[in-house]
Amino acid sequence: MSNNRRTWDTFEAMRQAAVEGDAQAQCYLGVCYQNGQGVAQDYHEAVKWFRRSAEQNDSVAQCYLGVCYLSGAGVPQEYTEAARWLREAAEQGDPAAQFNLGMLYETGQGVPQNYAEAIKWYREAAERGYPAAQFNLGVYYETGQVVPQNFKMAVKWYRAAADQECAPAQCNLGLCYQTGRGVEQNTAEAVKWFVRAAQQGDKTAQHNLGLHYASFEPTAEAATE
Repeated sequence: MSNNRRTWDTFEAMRQAAVEGDAQAQCYLGVCYQNGQGVAQDYHEAVKWFRRSAEQNDSVAQCYLGVCYLSGAGVPQEYTEAARWLREAAEQGDPAAQFNLGMLYETGQGVPQNYAEAIKWYREAAERGYPAAQFNLGVYYETGQVVPQNFKMAVKWYRAAADQECAPAQCNLGLCYQTGRGVEQNTAEAVKWFVRAAQQGDKTAQHNLGLHYASFEPTAEAATE
């Protein structure tokens, strides 16, 4: 996956470059149509430009096109086509495509269900810093599904995702600190991660915080008597 993405000074310059066949400009124009930036939102037009770019082997556009097929945005929902384009991008190292391809293997949509293959792609994405993949990989290590159960590895990947503000990872990391799985038990550290997750609306973290604070209520009442 190339990190050298071009930029243009104006929207019209970018549009003209797309019309003239520049793959990166075509991808950017697709994003503009998808999000309604500078143009009226039009998912069909977005797909048109993603496809033109993807057919020139632009991995970012291939990922976007795969996600369009995955969600049915601008094209009929078609998991086989989603897997096709996501694989094209994943094999070029696009972490978002790797994560989504892993999800397809986990659920068996568009490809035969294969947990080992799902973990392979989650790991590829996780090692490239993709937080949702890091979280999923942590769950596999914590539960011991497919991979040997390893709480320290679970903590490693939860922390990597938690540091990027992935709320479920923050909650699970808090639970690891609360129970002493993979780390030394540390209630204060558990609460810290529950708070960070709860502030993002994570219901499990909010519940865990409520239980934690409720445990102090009898002591507080006794102190007032």
